[in-house]
Amino acid sequence: MTKILATLLLAAAPLMAQVSVKWENNLDAALKRAKAENKPLFVDVWAEWCPPCQMLKQKVFPTPEANQALTAYVPVSLMVEHKDRTPVKGNEGMTDRFKVTAFPTLVILDPNGKEVRRQVGAFRTGADFAAWLGSGK
Repeated sequence: MTKILATLLLAAAPLMAQVSVKWENNLDAALKRAKAENKPLFVDVWAEWCPPCQMLKQKVFPTPEANQALTAYVPVSLMVEHKDRTPVKGNEGMTDRFKVTAFPTLVILDPNGKEVRRQVGAFRTGADFAAWLGSGK
């Protein structure tokens, strides 16, 4: 019984390990990286004052499921508004660029920057987010 349990724990260890995801916060740098790595981009356009955006950042993106799914992408986090709703320096044109109508706006781009799909609004779980990412390739 002990050998079986030890074998199961060893087999599950890679699944439980947290994957490290390197988020970009500059779209131009992310596009260069995406081309170099031949990966699509996942872009999160969000506002500091937005509760669903904060939920994604604190509860969804850090999950093992989300992290594992994000390894297939170059993830980009673009905060475009501060708590007082003033624009974030350097990201002023991003709401127009991504045609943002509400926050968060989640966009998948191909390695050349062409939009593949989008989601307006948050996901409640890492598993739901990972399933959406997985269906966007």
